[in-house]
Amino acid sequence: MSLYKRCNTWWIDFATPSGERVRCSARSEDKAQAQELHDKLKAETWRVLKLGEKAQRTWDEAAYKWLMETQHKATHEEDKAKIRWLQDFLRGRPLESIDRELIAAIGETKAQQSSPATANRFLALIRAILRKAVHEWEWMDKAPKVKLYREAKRRIRWITPEQAKTVIAELPKHQRDVVLFALATGLRQSNVIKLEWSQVDLAQGVAWIHADQAKGRKDIHVSLSSVAVGVLQRQTGKHETRVFTYRGKPIAQANTRAWRQALKRAGVVDFRWHDLRHTWASWLVQHGTPLYVVQEMGAWESAEMVRRYAHLAPAHLVKHAEVVANLLSDTNTAQPTNEKRLAVN
Repeated sequence: MSLYKRCNTWWIDFATPSGERVRCSARSEDKAQAQELHDKLKAETWRVLKLGEKAQRTWDEAAYKWLMETQHKATHEEDKAKIRWLQDFLRGRPLESIDRELIAAIGETKAQQSSPATANRFLALIRAILRKAVHEWEWMDKAPKVKLYREAKRRIRWITPEQAKTVIAELPKHQRDVVLFALATGLRQSNVIKLEWSQVDLAQGVAWIHADQAKGRKDIHVSLSSVAVGVLQRQTGKHETRVFTYRGKPIAQANTRAWRQALKRAGVVDFRWHDLRHTWASWLVQHGTPLYVVQEMGAWESAEMVRRYAHLAPAHLVKHAEVVANLLSDTNTAQPTNEKRLAVN
């Protein structure tokens, strides 16, 4: 039977001229609508087989295939959430009907709801899916151009050691060591609060983040300073598996109301939990740590990501500038001669 009903919804089931079985939901409780979709699909499969036409694929098929092929991505769950939001605009649409005008309207809606930067993340996902549909799956001949919003360069937000000590003093006792460990290692929030004892070797003074836990999907080696080791020693014996706990249970969230209230009492404004990582990197650069070392310690994939901190250490670069000054010190142009000094006087 080509059409049948299940749970008040009509389903389509037929075989193509080549013997391939097509079975899908008509997404309708109306039999006439289901019959119309059935006839359309059957005609398309005939044209594909007999006339060599491409099958008309929909956004739903493309989005589903994308999610199946990108399950390894660190942002997989974020992609799923974005696609759920996009369904209100793209559900059931043939890929060929998704044009620049429609995409721009979607971007404008999201930019008004949140921000241009957030809208760009959704637009980039649409672009990535459509490009795969063209270049890998060969479901489309050409993908529309997706124009992103211009984003202002984000400044690096960091605090001084004195400010950090004030914030830590204002925190509840169980959160102090969490923040202190983040400042001592530069690790991201999820890597700190989900750290397990199996990832720590106190005797060697090292810890490690497994590739599947890291944003860049590469193993991270963490050299533990005396402060970081002290934090871990204070947590010893509190939990069998996890390092940071509260009342015997693993801490699930660091960006809490208590954290925000502590910032407020300490007089620190416009500061996010992730800025602890920026603070760690800024302190290193300010005290002469080479950028390539900071890059390796922080597990940044590109030097460009670390170059954002370069302007924070102009003073320690003076010694390198003096290399040229020393080479020129004996030349006539390096400093005024006695005759020139007399002439001036």
